[in-house]
Amino acid sequence: MELHKEANVKSGLNAGFFMTQKKAFWGLALAGMVSVFFVFTWQELRFNYNFENFFQENDPDLEFYREYRATFENDNDYLLIALGRQPDIFDSLFLTHSRQLQQSIADLRGIDEVISLLNEEEALIGPFGVSFRQVLDWSSAENLEKSAQRLLEDDLWKGRLMDESARYLLLLVKNKQLISKEEGDRLYLRIKELLEASPITDHKVAGKIKAQGAFVSLLQDEFAFFFVLAILWVLLLLWFLYRVWWTVLLPLLIILTGIFWTIAFLSLTGGTLDVMLVMQPPILMVIGLSGMVHILSHYQGMIRKNIPKEKAISLVFRELTLPVFLTALTTALGFISLYFTDVYSLKWFGLYTGLGVLFMFFSLMSLLPVALYTFSSFDPGRQKGWSDGWESQMSKTYNWIFDRQGIISGIFVLISLIAGFFMSQVKTDGYILDSLPDDHPLMNDFQFFDDRFSGSKPLEIFIATGSDSLDLFDYQVLSEMEKLENFVRKNYQTENIVSPLTLIKSINKAKNRGNPNAFRLPSELAYEGMTRIRDQFIEKRDMGLWSEDFKSGRISGRMEDIGSYQGQRLHQNLQHFVSRNIDEQLLRVRITGTSYLIDKSHEQVTRNVFEGLGVAFLLVAIIVGLLYRSWRIAFLVLLPNVIPLLWIGGAMYLLGIDFKLSTSIVFAIAFGIAVDDSIHFMANLRFRMGSGKLLEEAMRKTFMTTGKAIVLTTAVLSSGFLILVFSDLEIPWFTGFLVSLSLFFALLADLFWLPVLLFSIRKLLNAKVIGPPRERQTRQK
Repeated sequence: MELHKEANVKSGLNAGFFMTQKKAFWGLALAGMVSVFFVFTWQELRFNYNFENFFQENDPDLEFYREYRATFENDNDYLLIALGRQPDIFDSLFLTHSRQLQQSIADLRGIDEVISLLNEEEALIGPFGVSFRQVLDWSSAENLEKSAQRLLEDDLWKGRLMDESARYLLLLVKNKQLISKEEGDRLYLRIKELLEASPITDHKVAGKIKAQGAFVSLLQDEFAFFFVLAILWVLLLLWFLYRVWWTVLLPLLIILTGIFWTIAFLSLTGGTLDVMLVMQPPILMVIGLSGMVHILSHYQGMIRKNIPKEKAISLVFRELTLPVFLTALTTALGFISLYFTDVYSLKWFGLYTGLGVLFMFFSLMSLLPVALYTFSSFDPGRQKGWSDGWESQMSKTYNWIFDRQGIISGIFVLISLIAGFFMSQVKTDGYILDSLPDDHPLMNDFQFFDDRFSGSKPLEIFIATGSDSLDLFDYQVLSEMEKLENFVRKNYQTENIVSPLTLIKSINKAKNRGNPNAFRLPSELAYEGMTRIRDQFIEKRDMGLWSEDFKSGRISGRMEDIGSYQGQRLHQNLQHFVSRNIDEQLLRVRITGTSYLIDKSHEQVTRNVFEGLGVAFLLVAIIVGLLYRSWRIAFLVLLPNVIPLLWIGGAMYLLGIDFKLSTSIVFAIAFGIAVDDSIHFMANLRFRMGSGKLLEEAMRKTFMTTGKAIVLTTAVLSSGFLILVFSDLEIPWFTGFLVSLSLFFALLADLFWLPVLLFSIRKLLNAKVIGPPRERQTRQK
């Protein structure tokens, strides 16, 4: 008997540590020092949105593109401005106002060039040499009429610098290369002021410097909105659960302290809030509240049993310190697994949020004990009927599970197999402006350019000669280039492309007195006769389409944003065409550009998130394996945590949701949080078995206590994540909806399937935790 008592004491000591009032105030002092440090080192909080933050680091295609843009230019440093007039743009007053606006924009600091029909010239080659005429000449009514007729008959300009119906005139504004966010904001503000001051009221604008500013503005609004909404949600939930003023205000203060430490650390280390990190405060608030409710509910239960306050506090932290730490650690690992994606935005979201979870654990454990010692206990009689109802329902549920173990396992396995099949059918598809709602004005503007100007998404193809003896203007190379261009137009459904071949076609058109039908590659004999004129044009017109040695160049254009799934199919079509039809000895081809990299990143992120999940699974298996000293037990504990991932994948297929950056990250977040339930359950089960109880008895007690806590914390977490569905941004919306759904699936797996799995290895568990039968008999004696 004495041996049994001694074993109980040892197992209790191993389960946690004894909390005393002195230790509680030491924790308060330590938390105070951390807070003071962050107050004095506080840096200004900055918001940022950069498309390139979603590129895959260490990607050879990204390295190639960086070299490419150093030779040519960054493919998305432009702004598209469409100026409209009814019934068409061929009005002298409208064109005069348009030219004044264009000149004002061109004079702004940070603008490299403004291209439009207003300043375009086309060459005419006659008996007396080369002459130039304005593409659009409105110096007289007669000239304007002739210009209009030529433009309407010439497919070269339609869809590029004016739309097919001639309702809109396009200004292609090229801004400073790799312009900073701050410079871009100032420049777009000046352009916006000029547009508003112009007599032309019908205008549409799309481009990088506008999109980044709009995103950051939306991020700031979202950050403030969710922070306030999360605080109100926490207050409401705490009041509903406990109805005591200090259990409402002090937990909120503790949670806000953890968030403050996280944000202060982020700003101190140079981090910025982007479309990912804007979700961090509500996520941390939800996670912190879950841990808070777990501890307070356990404390409340002990007070109802008339256990003295000081002893109740000591017992709570002795029993829960290890489980709460392990759940914080596994949640942090779920987030930190995103660090393995090699996408800048995801890496730092995962790392900072994972560290934030640990900050929240430290805030909870250093400040909550002081609150419990300082303020009065709960009223033991309050909500007693509600508690008795819980116990009765949990007891019935446990008995139901115990009697139907085989059926339960069969159902979970069958549904998981079906969900896994459906999950394998989910395609990867994403768009450049995925994060924005469909009805956002920015989305409408980009859609306008997709519909009327062959798209707003950059399309870049690198070309180079196949041997050192050739250059891009050799006729054989140009012939291969023409085949490539024709395929690109058809494949990407765009006429909006330029290349070194554009110059040759323009010269041929000039030799034929501006005949639109002559805008093509001439015969080899005719080309040989234009060598001198060609060289003059190359010397005078730097189009940014070829290198100085003429060995490499680019095919540049714009296309519609059709999504990464279809985009990748088109890129594969191009690569297949090149391998079959382009002679590599003459012309080498490689697709590149920001749009191509973004299309790739959606697929790569999905793959890397699941690779990171593999690391997280391994780390959690190590934690559980060390806890029980058995890899078999660790494997069985992880099985229920595969359920929410498979079922979420199946639900995505049924709901028509694709894999993309905004949905793939849900799997890492969901695993990190969902595995907490299993850790809570297993840690409490081990604690009770450590006191000498066999699995059957310990399981029932664990199900009645920890099972109730799991239901409650799941309700807290799910409702907290559902706050994110009020977001106007896609990433927070999907995160809120899918994580809430996965937590519900995790609850079902941990309450119904985990006990069944553990019953299947009862002999192993009893032997690992309380020793073999002979040792148990010795203890009982």
